[in-house]
Amino acid sequence: MTDSTAPAPERPPGKRQRLVTAAVQLLHRQGIERTTLADIAKAADVPAGNVYYYFKTKNDIIAAVVEAHAQQIKTTLAALDAQHRSPKARLKSLVREFAAQSTVVAQHGCPFGSLCSELDKRVAEPAFAEAELLTLPIDWAEQQFRALGRRDARDLAVELLAAYEGHALLANTLRDPDILTNAARRLTHWIDTL
Repeated sequence: MTDSTAPAPERPPGKRQRLVTAAVQLLHRQGIERTTLADIAKAADVPAGNVYYYFKTKNDIIAAVVEAHAQQIKTTLAALDAQHRSPKARLKSLVREFAAQSTVVAQHGCPFGSLCSELDKRVAEPAFAEAELLTLPIDWAEQQFRALGRRDARDLAVELLAAYEGHALLANTLRDPDILTNAARRLTHWIDTL
């Protein structure tokens, strides 16, 4: 019989987070199909058997990766809101965030767009909330364009994200980070003209 007044044993601190962080990086660099739970455990410096304590299946860890990305996006957008007073400044700062990732995107693709594309092709798998990874920045950008008095705010927000994702795909395919850097300059000018 166990002592019901004793505190429940705690999970070792940090293992789950290390697994999610490793999964985020590996899924971005290698893709879903080429990444195994053993790869994730090794990269996280967690014994392979311990992975199942936190995640029963690969789909469970993929869901955690999607949630980690969504949280990162929310944090970034909240920081942009806090750092800038005007909607134009916020939008241009978002474009700078895009450009700051140009080297990594040229090597491995957009972390969000690539993951969404891969998950969309897994028709037999359960649904994930990956669409949120693209709707979060679109909804945020729409608010910024609306604050600028634009009636076509939704269209402009979609255009902004589509421009980034398209340039990210080209930068990755051609392994050329300048594609994103140049696109960011054009997008900044476009925002200034609105």
